[in-house]
Amino acid sequence: MARADKQAAVAEIAESFSESAGAVLTEYRGLTVKELQDLRRSLGANANYAVVKNTLAKLAAKEAGIEGFDELLTGPTAIAFIKGDVVEAAKGLRDFAKANPTLVIKGGVLDGALLDAAEIGKLADLESREVLLGKLAGAMLASLSQAVYLLNAPLAQAARLAGALEAKAQEDPSILAGGAGTPVAAEEAPAADEAAEAPADEAPAADDADAAASDEGDTAEA
Repeated sequence: MARADKQAAVAEIAESFSESAGAVLTEYRGLTVKELQDLRRSLGANANYAVVKNTLAKLAAKEAGIEGFDELLTGPTAIAFIKGDVVEAAKGLRDFAKANPTLVIKGGVLDGALLDAAEIGKLADLESREVLLGKLAGAMLASLSQAVYLLNAPLAQAARLAGALEAKAQEDPSILAGGAGTPVAAEEAPAADEAAEAPADEAPAADDADAAASDEGDTAEA
């Protein structure tokens, strides 16, 4: 390979490392061309599965600031550069390796941290980003529903009270006037009492008339 071509290839691999959320190194020895095509399709559009030369991959990893890859870069190597959901891509690789044992997952890198084959397997066992987001959204909606219920509870109670008062007012309109109907009758009671006491107050006047008549009689006899 010409020097210029080698430099271009290293730069391309280094760029793939830098632009990816994660990368998984595999050994594809024994896989047919068709099986490699099936593997690429299983990873989806958010991952690029590329066969690389170990010497170039070592140089590219160092250029991208990744250390410790040298021991993984042995044998026929292909790297899955993942730009989307890392968990989903790890699941795709794991499932394909189960169906095609000739694919060997050797390790990888996630956010600059090296992962061995066992850690890639644990990553594949995690729930996907979509599932986690769905659960998070469900939890947020549940919390929001509870908050709305707590905020609306006093309003609902007030509405029920207003409805009860309205129903009561239809039976007794005086309730809407603050119960004014009952005190009116109470205020009229003293007037009735005064009317009843009036004859008693006029009794002395009658006594005075009798005394005057008695005086006139005495005068006549004299």
